[in-house]
Amino acid sequence: MARKISIFDTTLRDGEQSPGASMNTEEKLVVARQLVRLGVDVIEAGFPVSSPGDFEAVRRVAELVGDNAVVCALSRAVDADIEAAADALKYAKRPRIHTGLGVSPIHLQEKLHMSEEDCLQQVEHCVSYARKFTDDVQFYAEDAGRADYDFLVQVAEAAIKAGATVINIPDTTGYSLPDEFARRISYLRQHVKGIENVTLSVHCHNDLGMATALSLAGVEAGATQVECTINGIGERAGNTAMEEVVMAIAMHGKELDAYTDINTKEFMRSSRLITSVTGLGVQPNKAIVGANAFAHSSGIHQDGVIKARETYEIIDPASVGVGQTQIVLTARSGRAALRRRFEDLGYTLSDKELNALYKAFLQMADKKKEVYDEDLESLINERDRNISAIYTLEGVQISCGFPLTPTATVKLKKTDGMVSTACEFGTGPVDAMYKAVNKIVQVENDLTEFTVQSITRGIDALGEVTIRVAAPDGSIYVGRGSDGDIIVSSAKAYLNALNRLLNDKPELLN
Repeated sequence: MARKISIFDTTLRDGEQSPGASMNTEEKLVVARQLVRLGVDVIEAGFPVSSPGDFEAVRRVAELVGDNAVVCALSRAVDADIEAAADALKYAKRPRIHTGLGVSPIHLQEKLHMSEEDCLQQVEHCVSYARKFTDDVQFYAEDAGRADYDFLVQVAEAAIKAGATVINIPDTTGYSLPDEFARRISYLRQHVKGIENVTLSVHCHNDLGMATALSLAGVEAGATQVECTINGIGERAGNTAMEEVVMAIAMHGKELDAYTDINTKEFMRSSRLITSVTGLGVQPNKAIVGANAFAHSSGIHQDGVIKARETYEIIDPASVGVGQTQIVLTARSGRAALRRRFEDLGYTLSDKELNALYKAFLQMADKKKEVYDEDLESLINERDRNISAIYTLEGVQISCGFPLTPTATVKLKKTDGMVSTACEFGTGPVDAMYKAVNKIVQVENDLTEFTVQSITRGIDALGEVTIRVAAPDGSIYVGRGSDGDIIVSSAKAYLNALNRLLNDKPELLN
């Protein structure tokens, strides 16, 4: 009988550690809801001791998820960390504390300044202490990919003896080769007493571009839990991409003697959500969820796919939530057609939500000959970005050209109802507009990155602006905005970033 492989999602914890990818609590809740739709087995919601915001996010995710999945909180092998994790998980229906420490020679000697004997004592202590708060304790042997085999056996046995229910073997630095990593997992299964009574988990990084291969090697060697993130986001080069490892198991379940319970039709929606929330785009040739993953430009390929899809596609696009629209949306389309298309994309809207989106849809359709799926996704993203906005854009007007001096007039509305207008000059239209916004918002920041890309098709495509701003303390905030007018997109993106900054640091609000 095939083995069930549990999918442990760490998008909200390890994935958020991607530079510039931090999420606020409300955004984490939106992602958590999508993870439930995906059917993941475990959601690692955060690192509670790291900040009050992370603590609150874990607490609220635990309440939201209920018994739909295990909710896990990370801690170091420190009592205060474990206590914070337990407190944040107080209302979780299925809580898990994830504790551990480094076990490789370089971690023990250079980072922890700890002997192997001290390490084993700390393993026993942290696991047994965590067991005082919950029956489900996962131990991570950080940098296990570079650890001594026999010492790793001692570490795993100490954790199991102390009460660990899951042993996590991370290749923290993405150092291993797949064959060697498989041997390591097999060695543990053969030599660790009690290993058959716990879940053996793998957590791989993509520093050498092999995270998915390493995770699959671990599964083939006997691991029954894979730790991963949506789009593979995470520290440095990222983590194992959930969509890749799950679809590989689906395609090769017989060879791997494995299966998952993931609802793969939610992958594309999940990918787009993470891109929208974090501002980290997906490369077009990314496996499973990239824009070109199911695109064919070669005449030979096109001919083959038309005759039989399987000639050049090993995965049915519909199985991962990718499909072609059946309804052509124009300004003449009614609400029924719009609702149907949103439902096809996976969105269930109330009448109130539909009416609000329909107005925005008509404004877009009046400017474009045809509205595509990407346009509708943009409408949803714009709506979601404004949910917790302190300032919203009421209007922007630009005067520029040769030999005129670029001038911008901006009108903003604050949550208290106050409407403010400012006019400024600049070296260009965007510079003038940002100076006008700063004149109203008056929060110190440094614009560190500005990028523009087309997110829809055609000459009348929507332009999306992604920016990054740095707060006075160095914190980075990502802003995104889309519109047919690139200046309006720029204004929306800048306000989105400033709103996120002010929501995170309300003391800076005037």
